[in-house]
Amino acid sequence: MSPSGLPARSVRHEPGVALALIALLLASLVLLPAAPAMARTQAEPDGGSATRSPGSSYWVYVANEASDAVSRVRFGPDGLVVEHTTEVGIRPADIEGAHGVTVSPDGLYWYVSVAHGTPFGQVWKYTAGSDLLVGKTEVGLFPATMALTPDGSSLFVANFKLHGNPVPSSVSAIFTPAMVELERIETCVKPHGSAVDHEGVLHYSACVGSDQLVEISVDSMRVTRRLLLTPGAERPLEPLGGAGTGGPARCKPTWVAVSPDDRFLYVPCNGNRETLEIETTDLRITRRFPTGRGPYNAAVSPDGRFLVVTLKGEGAVAIIDRRSGEERQVTTSRPVTHGVAISSDSRYAFVSNEAVGSTRGTLDVIDLAAAELVASTPLELQSGGIAFWKMEAVPAH
Repeated sequence: MSPSGLPARSVRHEPGVALALIALLLASLVLLPAAPAMARTQAEPDGGSATRSPGSSYWVYVANEASDAVSRVRFGPDGLVVEHTTEVGIRPADIEGAHGVTVSPDGLYWYVSVAHGTPFGQVWKYTAGSDLLVGKTEVGLFPATMALTPDGSSLFVANFKLHGNPVPSSVSAIFTPAMVELERIETCVKPHGSAVDHEGVLHYSACVGSDQLVEISVDSMRVTRRLLLTPGAERPLEPLGGAGTGGPARCKPTWVAVSPDDRFLYVPCNGNRETLEIETTDLRITRRFPTGRGPYNAAVSPDGRFLVVTLKGEGAVAIIDRRSGEERQVTTSRPVTHGVAISSDSRYAFVSNEAVGSTRGTLDVIDLAAAELVASTPLELQSGGIAFWKMEAVPAH
């Protein structure tokens, strides 16, 4: 019996099921070319981690969707180490889909979205460090990415609704102290990429299936603005009644990242090989960054210097200097590059790679200033959602 009171389960490696799940997910988001050969780093990931050691220790959590497991990983002077793997789900015979993960601003808790349900998915809450399950709540269909308000009391999860007819889905608003869903806000077709501004006033999500950016008031839990992102047809839409507006999706926005000063949003167009910079004052597109195939997740470094975009179709990461617009690419250790989280000192990007079929996913560490892969280690199957937990200085000896 696990500490949470649920039956203990071993991490499953089911190549056939994992391959089917991955094929379905990729078909819904981006059509990828044949997977390139794995990039060689300082050491093959299956042989252990390749490492250039830092002077501090950093921790991240990574969700492994096809293994129903969340990995807690430390990067420090002793290398890149998987400290603990938490098994998620209650049905041993099924893959329940540990998809997104996020950490509370005070560092006390982490949350994981469990995408598959009967029919609805759930969000589970754990203590950080001890990794004990302390709460859960039901949300919408196929919950994916999540974001917390700065005080940690409200969590917004985009209900991607992967399966079935392409009809508008929702964003669930959760009161985290009690793990209660307060509202299920209809937004658009296939919402993804949940983000809250640093003031805790506005929530943003992207709409893979209807080419939209949607803004929600955290206070009223209502849609306040919409922006159509279809290339050549970008324009504001009516906040209400526009959930399904537009023709076939061509931008296919998959993520929203907010700049540290809340002035700009960054939205990868997964279907159009570019990432958009959008001013928050009037939702005006100010710059376009060509990125290559399948831009997917994005993050802005806390110091505001770098925009980092994962390129799912390239097996790479784009590091963009926000001031000059200069872009450098770093090839990742495995294909199907998924998530990115940046350390609190803006030094490292932690990048998850799903890999393909029965090949285990990996976690890469990239030095942002040098644009160099400095560490990599294998995780479980289909490594995806990722969140930075904390950084600690290493005591001098």
